[in-house]
Amino acid sequence: MIGQEGRQVERKVVAILRVLSDSPAPIGGRVIARRLPDLGFELGERAVRYHLRLMDERGLTQTVGKKDGRQITPAGLDELKCALVSDRLGHIASRVEMLSYATTFDPERRDGQVPINTSLFAAEELPRALVLMHEAFRAGSCVSDLVAVAREGAKLGEVTVPRGKIGLATVSSIAVSGALLKAGVPVVSKFEGLLQIHNHEAIRFTELVDCSGCSFDPAEVFIAGKMTSVRKANAEGEGKILASFLELPSLCKSGAETVLGRLRAAGFDGLIKIGEASEPSCGAPAGVNRFGLTLQHGLNPVAAAAETGIEVTNYAMSGVIEYRELTSIREFSSIKA
Repeated sequence: MIGQEGRQVERKVVAILRVLSDSPAPIGGRVIARRLPDLGFELGERAVRYHLRLMDERGLTQTVGKKDGRQITPAGLDELKCALVSDRLGHIASRVEMLSYATTFDPERRDGQVPINTSLFAAEELPRALVLMHEAFRAGSCVSDLVAVAREGAKLGEVTVPRGKIGLATVSSIAVSGALLKAGVPVVSKFEGLLQIHNHEAIRFTELVDCSGCSFDPAEVFIAGKMTSVRKANAEGEGKILASFLELPSLCKSGAETVLGRLRAAGFDGLIKIGEASEPSCGAPAGVNRFGLTLQHGLNPVAAAAETGIEVTNYAMSGVIEYRELTSIREFSSIKA
């Protein structure tokens, strides 16, 4: 049993529990430390590990495997339920909303700001990663084949590339949400998850995370946990890819299809499936008089590279970038470290 001290758990411990509860796989102090700023806390990796040891002793968390991965325990979940409502609120939905409104890309004029994800590779690893990512881009496992590359010290969105790394920006599926909102079509980002592919067709979500209750993009954890099989899905038609699920009013279906057509003409696609009114799509539920859009996640090409053992640090929804700064991935086929 957790005593009185546990019931009055510190806000920083609650934040760590929140991060662990959002993660579908065990994660370590480094990942947790990167996610805490989204919840309003700045703790270094060492401080996080210190708190994790204390939380292990209290039975709130437990180690898994040999790489210091942690997962929340039933007692930790109970503790989280006792926490303040304000500490339990997820931030991914508000982040999606903010970037959607920050998106100003005009598909007809081909200018404006585009939302991105940022991935950091060791400089010597990027050439090999690009070869692997090319396969995913060619197969259409992306939102767009436009990318941006930045060296150490430069910024991609809100991320500064650290020493020894090269940053790669990929277009986020929020580009679709932003274009829809700009056209007056209301849209809600409902879920993110792993989508099963069978015979090259989307079947169902095998993992589904509610954006309204999550503090960070689950795609980062799916990739780090080697839970995807993007390369296999593209080559053999069998596997699991990253996908997003949007919900829109049924009356706006025609308008949404028009916007999607304009985006497609500008090289922004990623559409997997358009659902029917009030009906589940790929196993994800749509509300009454609403329909779902299932989209490729912008980090699918990066996941394909990570599946081979290439180390990468991902920052989904890392900000926006000017369209003119993006270039087709084909232009980076022979980049040097």
